[in-house]
Amino acid sequence: MNTIAVIGSGTMGAGIAQAASLADYEVILYDLNDDILQAALQRIRASINKGVARGKTLPTVAERAKAAFTLTTSLERCASADLVIEAAPEKLDLKRTIFATLDAVAPQHTILASNTSSLSISAIAAATQRPDRVIGLHFFNPAHIMKLVEIICGDQTSDETVAAGTAFAEQAGKTVVLCKDTPAFIVNRVARPFYGEALRMLGEEIADAATIDKLIRSAGFRMGPFELIDLIGCDVNLAVTQSVYDAYFQEPRYRPHPIQRRMVESGRLGRKSGRGFYEYKS
Repeated sequence: MNTIAVIGSGTMGAGIAQAASLADYEVILYDLNDDILQAALQRIRASINKGVARGKTLPTVAERAKAAFTLTTSLERCASADLVIEAAPEKLDLKRTIFATLDAVAPQHTILASNTSSLSISAIAAATQRPDRVIGLHFFNPAHIMKLVEIICGDQTSDETVAAGTAFAEQAGKTVVLCKDTPAFIVNRVARPFYGEALRMLGEEIADAATIDKLIRSAGFRMGPFELIDLIGCDVNLAVTQSVYDAYFQEPRYRPHPIQRRMVESGRLGRKSGRGFYEYKS
């Protein structure tokens, strides 16, 4: 594989695109309009420069990575890539529409991947005529830094597709974990109680967010649950929680908390909005 396309230039999409560019791939980055794309490219290039300043990235590698991008508002342009990674919002209908569109115009060899953190890869693949070439590649935020990638096999994903997805992730410097196509996969299923219990403690006024985060860090975690929600985005956290809750037929232990919805409805989305459980200076 030489060319990777990424659908969506938000936090996750931009991080995946950056990781691919640093791994010596040509990158096609898609979003709805040019202004969004230009802003994303500026963030990516600034992040690459920061890696150079910190001694994490060689200047020659950085310059090549910054020149690796093609920006587009055309899904058809993305379909020319060897691997397309969708990083759109966690809405099954939206993802199925994207995959159906890509499938209709992409060469037969093109692999279609989703960065979904909780939705069924088999359900997404059903929108295409190539379910054997559909796979889950779930990166973690920030995608250009976090080492883990969950590779999820749909019911009909071929061994060749798994091998290609693994090769891409490993070339990007990631540690690969294979998992079955179950709701929330591995990490997000484990994480639901991590967030859920913290939210219940906050809702019952047992302690404030900062105290809960401090206690969790004292137990060896690098970030507390509320710091992590702010980093990921309160809207993303709610969407994943709701998806897992629905996928397990309203299993009580996965139930979303009213605080999550209130945060989203009030625009307190975390770092990306400047305010979540904490405030952030621009």
